[in-house]
Amino acid sequence: MERAHPPHSHHLRRGRVSEAGRIYLITATCANRQCFFQSLISGRAVVQSLQETVTLAETLCFVVMPDHIHWLIQLNGYASLDRVVGKVKARVTRRLRVLHPELHRTHIWQPGFHDRAIRRYEDLRVVARYVVANPIRAGLAETVGDYGLWDACWF
Repeated sequence: MERAHPPHSHHLRRGRVSEAGRIYLITATCANRQCFFQSLISGRAVVQSLQETVTLAETLCFVVMPDHIHWLIQLNGYASLDRVVGKVKARVTRRLRVLHPELHRTHIWQPGFHDRAIRRYEDLRVVARYVVANPIRAGLAETVGDYGLWDACWF
């Protein structure tokens, strides 16, 4: 199956570097916006994969949406942002293919990811509230407590 890359997409990360200790907001999207994480069991596979990155980055908060994830992390000194996100995507893909053998040859992720470095003056709790409120804005839940695929170290 051929991957379609947007023209010049390789230029998006040119000149960007990962900084140890820096906090990043990551958004990674499923291929063709397919809802691979719609079931609780598939969503939990993502959560488990995020939790396994403790040696590479500290998870501050996350939400798993049906077709994408938002993840607020602080990098440690051992890995680049590309490596951390790549490991999570690979782990999620392996888990989903075990849970759903029909996905064996299916691309789970859109290539790349969006990242935003959080500046020191920004209130991380505001960013975290924005992240975990995604299911409410998407109409998937009426309150944060009604949605089971999120976590934040402050709440």
